[in-house]
Amino acid sequence: MLRNITLSADEKLIQQARERAASENSTLNEEFRRWLTQYVQRPKNIADFAALMERLDYAQSGKVFTRQEMNERG
Repeated sequence: MLRNITLSADEKLIQQARERAASENSTLNEEFRRWLTQYVQRPKNIADFAALMERLDYAQSGKVFTRQEMNERG
């Protein structure tokens, strides 16, 4: 179920956002719903990433790689 909400922003900014959305074959409402979904999910993703980094903290490469070594394709 969709609910309406009221937001306040600078009129010029709203117009620019509408124009950009239209140029991307979208609407400001669609873009806001997309942003809202990402916003709600973001803390979980950050927490999951931090937990993964903690679990992998034991891994050590044993050496410091140069930029060239890190970019080599094998």
